[in-house]
Amino acid sequence: MATLGCVAAWIWAAHALWHTSVPSGLRLPHVDPRTLFTSSYLRRASSYERFLAVDQVLAEVALLVVLVIYARRGHRLMRESAAGRIGTGMMLGMLGFALVWLAEVPFGLASVWWERRHGVSHQGYPAYLLQSFLGLGGRFVFVSLALLVAMGLAGPLRRWWWVGAAPAFAALALLSTFLSIYLVPDTRPLRYPSTAGDVRTLAQAEGIPHTRAVVQQVSRYTTAPNAESVGFGSTRRVILWNTLLDGRFDRREIRVVIAHELGHLAHHHPLKRVGWLLLFLIPAAALVALLTRGRGGLSRPESVPVALLVFVVLQLLTQPLWNVVYRREEAEADWSALRATRDPEAAQSLFHQLATTSLSDPDPPTWSYVLDADHPTIVQRIAMVDAWEQLRKPR
Repeated sequence: MATLGCVAAWIWAAHALWHTSVPSGLRLPHVDPRTLFTSSYLRRASSYERFLAVDQVLAEVALLVVLVIYARRGHRLMRESAAGRIGTGMMLGMLGFALVWLAEVPFGLASVWWERRHGVSHQGYPAYLLQSFLGLGGRFVFVSLALLVAMGLAGPLRRWWWVGAAPAFAALALLSTFLSIYLVPDTRPLRYPSTAGDVRTLAQAEGIPHTRAVVQQVSRYTTAPNAESVGFGSTRRVILWNTLLDGRFDRREIRVVIAHELGHLAHHHPLKRVGWLLLFLIPAAALVALLTRGRGGLSRPESVPVALLVFVVLQLLTQPLWNVVYRREEAEADWSALRATRDPEAAQSLFHQLATTSLSDPDPPTWSYVLDADHPTIVQRIAMVDAWEQLRKPR
């Protein structure tokens, strides 16, 4: 009965997180990308994104190969450690991710070369390596903290460590979400009075007054425009990339971007993502506990390489499901932006501009969409604008 109750609670929570403000049963009209983009652009964008998608798949294959080998042989390295049970486990975890980083570097360099070739990025190869290496430090901190919690609980709780670890990880994710604005590099105050005024007006319309926006300086690395929303409560912010404010987009289009990001905050998407993470971590941690028993469970450091392999495999297998969740949130933010701005022409123009300035395929192949796309396609986003206009027309 207890198991059935837990399953029922899990399903109820997933149903609550799944709900959005987009009208149920909304049917998107068919939009032919050939009526919006030239055939030469469609060929170029398709070729550009196909290379990046294949490069990512190959990187994931390399990742799995490295982790499989490490799971089979990595425990032998603990013979040289005198750091104790948890310290040795943390050492094995950090070493595993260092090997993963080395395996992924060639594919990352390939993507930088491809983006530079197409004018989307002008990041140098040494700069990429330095940035990637610094990012590895963040991974080390995360892995060390996660193993500290998991192995610390596995000592007294044995095979039931995951019962306490899943909510502990979710609590850390919640703290990270709250503090995320302080972890974003190269941010500056928004010094465009008209844009700042639009942020205040739209934040009021979205029901989250006093939400502020900042500008992130990314033009040293990329020409692609973007924006994001982070935090909750007193730390919620809209982050506009300075490539969005370089003159390629007019004020109405930038208003749609701002309203979209405010829509994420108004509908509590950062918090919902923590909720989805908890729902993922409960069964994932239980599977890690089950599949590491052959090495003595996570209370033993020799099980850490196996735990890393299991967790990464689960992440890769569930990525298409995560993409469904993300696309649903992005669609809700688009709908919220349409309701706040009431400017469908600007929205259509924005989506067209976002595609051409980032060389995005407006209608990618299904396999790429399922595996990689965490946003609706450009064609789907334009179709939503058409659907919104249809609902506004008098019957």
